[in-house]
Amino acid sequence: MVVIRLARGGSKKRPFYNIVVANSQQRRDGRFIERVGFYNPVASGAAEPLRVAIDRVNYWIGVGAQLSPTVERLVVQSKKAAV
Repeated sequence: MVVIRLARGGSKKRPFYNIVVANSQQRRDGRFIERVGFYNPVASGAAEPLRVAIDRVNYWIGVGAQLSPTVERLVVQSKKAAV
């Protein structure tokens, strides 16, 4: 099954997450199919905390990908900010 989930990056105590489309059997930070955005929970100042390619997320949902609960929350948040 294909899932859209977070892959952690960044250093210790400075998390940075890529929103990726991946096979559910791959490791969390392992191989992925496509990067569709990022989430920076510790962004400050002019740094952008969230970017999601909504068109690509909608494409993957259309072909059967499942969203993780956190990514689902972030996509809703991104859609609200775009309106």
